Amino acid sequence: MTINKDQRVARVGCSGDEEGRRPPSGETREGRPRTECSRPGADVGLLTGGGDKPYALGLASALIAQGISLDFIGSDEVDGPELHDTFQVNFLNLRGDQRPDANRLRKALRVLAYYWRIMRYAATARPKVFHLLWNNKFEFFDRTVLMLYYRLLGRKIAFTAHNVNAGKRDGNDSFFNRLSLKIQYRLSDHIFVHTEKMKRELVAEFAVPESRVSVIPFGINNTVPDSALTTEEAKRTLGVTHQNKTLLFFGNIAPYKGLEYLIASFAALARECDDYRLIIAGRPKNCEQYWDEVQQTMTRSGVRNRIIERIEYIPDAKVEVYFKAADVLILPYSHIFQSGVLFLGYSFGLPIIAADVGSLREDIIEGKTGFLFGPGDSADLAKAIKTYFSSNLFQDLENKRQEIRDYANDRHSWAKVSEITKKVYQPLLGENSPNFARAARP
Repeated sequence: MTINKDQRVARVGCSGDEEGRRPPSGETREGRPRTECSRPGADVGLLTGGGDKPYALGLASALIAQGISLDFIGSDEVDGPELHDTFQVNFLNLRGDQRPDANRLRKALRVLAYYWRIMRYAATARPKVFHLLWNNKFEFFDRTVLMLYYRLLGRKIAFTAHNVNAGKRDGNDSFFNRLSLKIQYRLSDHIFVHTEKMKRELVAEFAVPESRVSVIPFGINNTVPDSALTTEEAKRTLGVTHQNKTLLFFGNIAPYKGLEYLIASFAALARECDDYRLIIAGRPKNCEQYWDEVQQTMTRSGVRNRIIERIEYIPDAKVEVYFKAADVLILPYSHIFQSGVLFLGYSFGLPIIAADVGSLREDIIEGKTGFLFGPGDSADLAKAIKTYFSSNLFQDLENKRQEIRDYANDRHSWAKVSEITKKVYQPLLGENSPNFARAARP
């Protein structure tokens, strides 16, 4: 997304910075709050929800490469130098600080301020198309009132449904949850999903016409730093050795992630062989009781001393340590469509052992990039782990890592994502976007 200095055009940004540079934390260089305005000529307003930096930046970079100019609506969390080095992006930090350690009053005021800013932006925005990557804090409000507000303003709406119905996945589905989802899907002009199975569910359960749904790959994570850190150094950092058979569970901890099945499998394996180690890196997400039960299971298993627990948010700068120290990534999910952690693992060339749920089978080549096991079956998981450590995939892991990276980059490149996305944008934008039309010329 970088451009040469002689290609940069002077412009007046929303904060009055003539070169378009953007200060951090939603303020101008003088410390004043940023005005929620849109840069003239932007094709699409990309509403990120303020999270999932790898996906938001990956998509933005690819769309810019396609010649599409953006209003990027983000937060401190998704900010990055890529958003400030090109005149094709107008970064609007409407969410600002989202640190979880703030008190409840501070959090409430932050959310209310964001909704006020996003509604002001929508009323004056230049882009005809709004592309929503994630909803915000109050899902029911976003799916109904905010969607209707955008439509009344004449905006065309593209929506990326990373989960067709997360409530169903998490076991807390309800009539009002399904109703609000149906309203959002009905008010969207086009919906992106990541698998054919998700498309079929949208059509069958929410009566969305097939012509309004496009399947796009889940773009590979290319924003997490990948330094010269070696496998040996990473293992040493976490206290494991090359003799250890090191398993990794990474990401938010939630009931649908199936961590209890992995604990049961690991306990059985560790009693057979002293070499096994398990790394759990992540934090519980609104499931304290579930996490308490998992901890009790680990203690009762008698092998907790071989489990390395990093129960906290893992910042991007430290992610590579876990994926380079591990010999295999375990995804013991009980229910899911697609997993971003899977592609994060692939970006480091790490093989995957995953439950055969959702569409994970489509992205794992057994014996080449990983292995599958029956969901909820800890004995089958233990068998798959043994199979992996006796396979050529593990025995030649350092060479196989690059093959896995190449496989993932080919199937899940952001270039493919942006090509499909651009085709969807074209009829929504019509003939009224000079930037888009100019970029589309050979």
